[in-house]
Amino acid sequence: MTDSTPQPAAIQPRPRQTMLACPVCRESLLCAEEPRRLICPTGHRYDAAKQGYFNLLTGRGTKFREDTAEMVAARASFQTAGHYEALAAQVAATVVRHLDPVGATDAEAVRIVDAGAGTGYYLDRVIGALESTATRRDHPEQRQGQEHCGSAVRVPPQLEVQAIALDISRYAMRRAARIRRTTALVCDLWQPLPLHDAGVDVLLNVFAPRNGAEYGRVVRPGGLVVVVTPLPHHLGEVRAVLGLLGIAEGKENAVAERLTGAFEECGSLTVETALELGADDAVDLAMMGPAGHHSDRAGIRARIDPAAAPFRTTAAFRVQAFRRR
Repeated sequence: MTDSTPQPAAIQPRPRQTMLACPVCRESLLCAEEPRRLICPTGHRYDAAKQGYFNLLTGRGTKFREDTAEMVAARASFQTAGHYEALAAQVAATVVRHLDPVGATDAEAVRIVDAGAGTGYYLDRVIGALESTATRRDHPEQRQGQEHCGSAVRVPPQLEVQAIALDISRYAMRRAARIRRTTALVCDLWQPLPLHDAGVDVLLNVFAPRNGAEYGRVVRPGGLVVVVTPLPHHLGEVRAVLGLLGIAEGKENAVAERLTGAFEECGSLTVETALELGADDAVDLAMMGPAGHHSDRAGIRARIDPAAAPFRTTAAFRVQAFRRR
């Protein structure tokens, strides 16, 4: 349940400081337990849903369509099968390579936001990579060759990761809420984000809308934004048979243009993976993206010939890293 009407703040059971800002008054949101809720000093409160996420949509909500339960389930199934494992590994490696925690908002914590997190698949991999890197900090030989924008990677000891998953889909946030160290929030990514200024060390944006102005506001100087976009030939071999939407040329240039001014690009790489998909995987692939808003599993399955499986195609992505000036 979400209640944005000011309430008497009589008893607040040892609230915990967060990087969150109330979407109504912009005061700090604190996390309280039993019942689990987010509260601000003026009395706005947001109770956790039984699945663990918080709904921060206010007023009339949003005009945008959320990914449905069926779409999110298809995405989770496809990711669990490991088809985008190579991409997840590169996203995590890019964060470790380019992140400089020195000067972070919290000397013993790295604060990560995944804007358009979906199931939280990529966020989970980044959290794991940062925690693993922190445990290896006392072994310099394991860090040789790691660089970020010309400097050696510096990961603090006893690293704590604090993560926020943002998405318009409540069905996606039900899954993201299960990820360790993560607070999952339903919100509109085109509205002011429920985050304080300059409080984020790493922001992920994987196949999601990009609100460049808000990224510039919430990411601290020296902080990192990692953006993933599909390349024009991504899934080209199966696009027609699965009814997938086309991909415009020049997406990576459009990303750089949207982030210019506040950010400078400090890394870019291409990830390509050969896929062999069974009929069920192919249906998941079609259902999990934007095309899933206009179709259903039965319709997609009727369109493909199971005898043609496995369906062979290439997944192709651009991973770009940007540093906040």
